[in-house]
Amino acid sequence: MFRIGSVPYLNSLPLTCGLEAETRFAPPSELARLLQREELEAALVSVTEVLLSDRYEVLDGVAIGSDGPVRSVVLAHRVPLNEVRAVHCDPASLTSVNLLKVLLAEHRLAARFVPLTDYRLAAELDAVLLIGDRALDFSLTGHPHTVWDLGEAWRGMTGLPFVFAVWALRRGAHAAADRARLREAKRRGLAELDRLIAAWPAYTPEFRKRYLTENVRFDLGPAEKAGLERFAELLARHQTGRVHPVRFVA
Repeated sequence: MFRIGSVPYLNSLPLTCGLEAETRFAPPSELARLLQREELEAALVSVTEVLLSDRYEVLDGVAIGSDGPVRSVVLAHRVPLNEVRAVHCDPASLTSVNLLKVLLAEHRLAARFVPLTDYRLAAELDAVLLIGDRALDFSLTGHPHTVWDLGEAWRGMTGLPFVFAVWALRRGAHAAADRARLREAKRRGLAELDRLIAAWPAYTPEFRKRYLTENVRFDLGPAEKAGLERFAELLARHQTGRVHPVRFVA
């Protein structure tokens, strides 16, 4: 059995097309735990899980990323960035926390990172890191915060796309046919994107289409790999522990 997992967010919609019935949907942090416990063979997981663990290979050509504003990974702050002392983080997040740490460090800023215990408190906090549909929900409602889009911040700092999530495959637990099914799901999802957008229950059709065609990217090509390599370099600079090279498989 080839068990797969994915995030339950709009941004992953095209990548499990045709595989929905057999996909286990969970937040990024839970998917990482399922992979670690060998309860999944593959998961569309935060790229940090791959960089900080030498257990996985990455399916080439498929990712969730952005080349500018991503809209669904944001730091909402109601005090200036240089006055932020604590960031309340979505506990589901992995890569976004590390990306924010890198961005702050490169801007010579620092803050404590604490868990966000209740989303209903987000609008009352000075700084909160939100991801996925929760970030979209927050940005589309009234709030007193400035929204710092981390995809846009990364592009402005490096000139490169950012890769948020990849198909992480447990080494030795996948075959060519399994990888082909994941690549076919992406091909089918992009070909049937209008149908998928029409069926998604949240937001307006216009917003869903703009988000999935203008903000989120699903390729993992040379530019995305360059962005991933740059992130790995900066992650190694600003955190303790080894950062592992990514092993791509076709």
